[in-house]
Amino acid sequence: MTIVESGSEDVAAAASVPAYRISGVTKTYRQKDREVRALTGVDVEIAQGDFVTIQGPTGGGKSTFLQLLGALDRPTSGTVELHGTDIAAASDAELTRLRAHEIGFVFQGFNLIPALTAAENVDMGLEPLGLGGAERAERVAEALAHVGLAERGDHRPGELSGGQQQRVAIARAIAKRPKVLLADEPTGNLDEAMRDDILQVLGRLHAAGLTLVVVTHDSAVARRAGRRLRLERGVVQDISR
Repeated sequence: MTIVESGSEDVAAAASVPAYRISGVTKTYRQKDREVRALTGVDVEIAQGDFVTIQGPTGGGKSTFLQLLGALDRPTSGTVELHGTDIAAASDAELTRLRAHEIGFVFQGFNLIPALTAAENVDMGLEPLGLGGAERAERVAEALAHVGLAERGDHRPGELSGGQQQRVAIARAIAKRPKVLLADEPTGNLDEAMRDDILQVLGRLHAAGLTLVVVTHDSAVARRAGRRLRLERGVVQDISR
């Protein structure tokens, strides 16, 4: 299966460009009459093909950081570059394009539509790409096969286990052939056996060349990553060693 879409850019030729270059990033919010600083002077570089996990206490800035990586928000100061494009300076149209074409999202809560089959849920993720019906059907079938659900495409979420639902969510994310997969607690709602199942899927995606950034509280997930970051009180530390 083609997990990484080469498209107009040759991924191999661009290997010297990091997936992310985050420099001097701060993020502040207003909460009633006080200012909250979620991130403080973050400097991180994530290479293409990295498998990175982010750990840390609740409220430490992990979700904020993932939103910046996903082009869902902009930093208050500093730069967040995705394959050389500065998210902070990009237009809204460019951010929409990045989210549609370059970034896949997986969440703890699956976010599947109960009335749709697994195949239809995966197909929903392709709507922003403007693909023809035949190519959409091909991508849906390939994505479900890659996560081991080739025979379950006509099943609705209520007919699938939690681990299978999360695999459908992963299939939906990779069907558009993103360059980066961002996952927020992808095993948080799963038991140990289902967690290991998802870890195998993530491992195959990483082996296929996809850049993975995973927020997790689960040390078993973190141990599978090549790099481990800890985010606490808005500050990032590399704890890989």
